[in-house]
Amino acid sequence: MSDIGTVVSTADVIICCGSGGVGKTTTAAALGLQLAQIGRRTVVVTIDPARRLADALGLADGLTNEPTRLDIGLPPESVGELWAMMLDTAATFDGLVRANAPDAEQAERILTNRFYRNIAGALSGTQEYMAAEKLHALHADTRFDVVIVDTPPTRNALDFLDAPGTLARFLDHPLFKILMLPTRRGLKVLNVAAQPLLRTIAKVVGGDVLADAIAFFQAFAGMETGFRSRADEVMALLRSDVTRYVLVASPRADTVEEARYFAARLGDSHLPVGALIVNRATPSFPVPAGRRAARDAALWRNLDELNAIAAAEHIQLADLLVDVADAATVWVPLLASDVHDLTSLHQIRELLFAPALFDAEMSAE
Repeated sequence: MSDIGTVVSTADVIICCGSGGVGKTTTAAALGLQLAQIGRRTVVVTIDPARRLADALGLADGLTNEPTRLDIGLPPESVGELWAMMLDTAATFDGLVRANAPDAEQAERILTNRFYRNIAGALSGTQEYMAAEKLHALHADTRFDVVIVDTPPTRNALDFLDAPGTLARFLDHPLFKILMLPTRRGLKVLNVAAQPLLRTIAKVVGGDVLADAIAFFQAFAGMETGFRSRADEVMALLRSDVTRYVLVASPRADTVEEARYFAARLGDSHLPVGALIVNRATPSFPVPAGRRAARDAALWRNLDELNAIAAAEHIQLADLLVDVADAATVWVPLLASDVHDLTSLHQIRELLFAPALFDAEMSAE
């Protein structure tokens, strides 16, 4: 079993997953900080529309869809860098259209199409595919050595693993081929309504919606190959040996079950969990030898309670530890306050990569 330093320092892509409220975003930011410290040009991207990443980094103005370089106080001679961004689904989709359109005129026809404007931000699965697309783009960006993805805190957080394949299957689907027929046969949108299948669809979704959809697919003509090629590349990247999956949990029953679910999902895709981070754990303390003085009864009760909680948490995590037995495991103790700036983020980084006695004691349980 490797240590977490080896797991992340040898990666080009790191996917952080886990349920909400376990410190997953903070973990992603701390991993980025560590990699920048050791000389890697790192970008952290969050799919979660909340401001958690910006808050963890102490950025009052928030983040955008373009990477922002952060001043983390590295010495001038350091080659490491830390960048961060928050996914904007619609803006990423627009960029993908412009990148694949053969000319600006065709791109504009798509971008101004009402059907496109609706699906760009609202269609189920769009966010997940755009997250995969953004990962692909950042991985190919020569400014960065490693990309860290902070996934959203839901059971659908790993849907972007399937999104490229879903798109590829859609491009091969008979319905897509039917919708492309007007373009391939030189038909106009008004003539499409004469086709029985499309006339039936129009009764369900409305004629105007269908007309907009047909116009979109007409404008989309010739771009299928580019979309399909990128989908295949993303699938290969997510399953390559340069990608690591980091699972974040806390010692609560609900988050442990979510973590086991994520581990099972990854296992179904033949993707190993590279590291498990147990966040906000209660440390156990050595019990002093000798008799317990009556005047210290309250202190002894506090010590016993803390050790009992720590032992219960370890039992709570037992099945998950078995599920990911080959993963590097780090226990991070509960802190007195939330992470809201680089100083507290550095504290998390040190606990992750130099856990000292806390990690040693938890490993000995």
